[in-house]
Amino acid sequence: MNFFIGTALASGTNTPLQENPYSLIMMLVFLGLIFYFMILRPQQKRAKDHKKLMDSISKGDEVLTTGGLIGRVTKIIENYYIIIALNDTTEVMIKRDFVASILPKGTIKAL
Repeated sequence: MNFFIGTALASGTNTPLQENPYSLIMMLVFLGLIFYFMILRPQQKRAKDHKKLMDSISKGDEVLTTGGLIGRVTKIIENYYIIIALNDTTEVMIKRDFVASILPKGTIKAL
């Protein structure tokens, strides 16, 4: 019958575990640091890089949008919208936020 009841419970001693009172605080700080370095910091870096990319868009740049359109910037409207020429006759107005990357010069002609 000894295998059903653990020896610690059967002994009848009620000694609480001796634990460091700061261990919970140290564990929460450690988890907070992991959360910061694994999630928050990389996201802030990506947002900063994307903002820098949006600020560097100028007329004549060849861009790739998040929707997959490739075109040349023909006009910038009030720092929020840009007009992209997809070919000689088609122009599209998009928000500046939807530019995924600036392509090297001559990319459109190479396609």
